Amino acid sequence: MKQRYDFGYFFMEGFRSIFTHGLMSFAAVCMIVCCLLIMGSFTLVAVNASNMFSDLEKENQFTAYIEDTLTQDQARALQSDIEAIPNVARAEFVTKEEAQEEFEADYEGNPLFEGLPSEVYRDRFHIYLDDISKLPETEAAVGEITGVAWTKSAPEIAEGFTVIRNVAGAVAVILVIILLAVSLFIIANTIKLATFNRREEIAIMKMCGATNWFVRWPFIFEGMLLGLIGALVAFLLQWGIYSLIVTAITEYGGLQLIAIVPFKTLALRVLGAFAAAGLAIGAGGSLLAIRKFLQV
Repeated sequence: MKQRYDFGYFFMEGFRSIFTHGLMSFAAVCMIVCCLLIMGSFTLVAVNASNMFSDLEKENQFTAYIEDTLTQDQARALQSDIEAIPNVARAEFVTKEEAQEEFEADYEGNPLFEGLPSEVYRDRFHIYLDDISKLPETEAAVGEITGVAWTKSAPEIAEGFTVIRNVAGAVAVILVIILLAVSLFIIANTIKLATFNRREEIAIMKMCGATNWFVRWPFIFEGMLLGLIGALVAFLLQWGIYSLIVTAITEYGGLQLIAIVPFKTLALRVLGAFAAAGLAIGAGGSLLAIRKFLQV
């Protein structure tokens, strides 16, 4: 005969147990809050770092020089062809006169570059990319357009951005995994202390024919409820801490160049991640904590 479980009963038992073991429940929630805050802080730092790298990547560019046989109108007409190439975010046309002004401003006071005629310069496009790691193939595609004389880029900068972004992402993932494992271990031991006083109750239930899962479910619901409470508290604290840091950076003039992602744009994702992590840590910790007492 297939056994049926009353999950309403399990939920109420888990909910009641939170108040029965008030001090230990409070300790478990505090541990969950601390673990989620640490993981959340590392993750938010990684998100902001990735956003900053993306902004810097968008400012990185390469230049396409136009054949000097083309008129300025013909050169401008190449913009649509360039922007049609995959990975090209936008192309800015620069006339030879504008290029001369930029060059003279950069080398103002240097007699070697004074008085150069505009014919020395070429019309050109400054080309910005969506993904800097695809610079080589994008530059090659632009170079094949009829009317483009040659292209000039700094691939070592693009490679540097790609390496830094990948390393930062990998480090963030590794840290979060390690912290999740440590959190699970800590919560399991915290909940184990709470279940120690109920070992005789568990033993009696087992001897009366209760299955392992019938014994487990109230503890799982208890852990999940503790995880959700901890997740909510951690989310509110994370929001407050993040807001304080943003305010401090905004007020300190030397850090004006740091672009911080507004928390409101991340709030739902952070809340969802905290809730999922809290449920996983609470339920997983409960399962690890109770397995010893099921061996009757």
